[in-house]
Amino acid sequence: MVRRIDVTGTDGARLAAWEFADPPKEHTGTVGEDAGHTPGTGHTLGTGRPPGTGDAAGAGRAPGADQAPGAPGVLLLHGLMGRASHWAPTARWLAERYRAVGLDQRGHGRSDKPAEGPYTREAYVGDAEAAIEQLGLGPVTVVGHAMGALTGWQLAAKRPDLVRALVICDMRASALGAASQREWTDWFASWPLPFATLADVRKWFGEDDPWVERPNPSRGEFYAEVMTETEDGWRPVFSRHQMLRSRATWVFDAHWEELAQVRCPALVLRGLDGELGRAEAQEMVRVLPRGQYAEVADAGHLVHYDQPEGWRAAVEPFLEQLAEDPRGDREPVAP
Repeated sequence: MVRRIDVTGTDGARLAAWEFADPPKEHTGTVGEDAGHTPGTGHTLGTGRPPGTGDAAGAGRAPGADQAPGAPGVLLLHGLMGRASHWAPTARWLAERYRAVGLDQRGHGRSDKPAEGPYTREAYVGDAEAAIEQLGLGPVTVVGHAMGALTGWQLAAKRPDLVRALVICDMRASALGAASQREWTDWFASWPLPFATLADVRKWFGEDDPWVERPNPSRGEFYAEVMTETEDGWRPVFSRHQMLRSRATWVFDAHWEELAQVRCPALVLRGLDGELGRAEAQEMVRVLPRGQYAEVADAGHLVHYDQPEGWRAAVEPFLEQLAEDPRGDREPVAP
């Protein structure tokens, strides 16, 4: 079961948070009936009712009502171009023991996409901070992928009272530079929009995209999830221009200093074929006061999509360690 909870972010932006939980015994609806969404279909979460009216499963119940009282919170932050529904498989197993909430970050999913932004690091961090406080999640474990991981560690540095632990998935602390931004600009321009069908989306991003070294069906599914049907075909739910603006606020800078300010336990996780190299990942672990390291074989940048079982096998022991050591007194595990 998944239900939408609207929260208010920086500058009044309306953000869609999605709470995942097992359906209570008295509830008979299905995820598809309540949330209007089946992961992997490219359709959106939510029913299309007006924001703030209780427009998904579980409307009217208190946040976290389906979990045991006091269930620890987990906030799931997607990366650039992602959306909360990308976390659905992860959230399902998390919901057995945690209050799992995914956030559509500004410019993404069903959250506001203000034409003038802001799409700054401060705005993204402020949005996550607001979501945690308004949902009563803190202190929370933040699980972030790529840009979402950066948001997580910047938030942990800014508000250590709100973040009890952190999972950093395939995000570099070093600057990527101007060349990287130019490559992304060219890549966005190469998209053959609109796509006639979702099958075309899956094929292009999974096979035909020049950035794909070998066929990758999970990559195709990832991008099918962020497409919406329009009058002339399938287009992304986000603005590519806004994505470039968002990316420009962090690719030119290194983020080691903020990483060193993260005091909570933190897991740095990478796919062996991802964008975060082993040497940099292990240096990130060294810089983190309480860092740990994990890697997932046969996975690229989209670790949780490429190898969901390997992803769970890497993340779950870290979370179980936190449950056994709630004060965070255990010594970090060396890489």
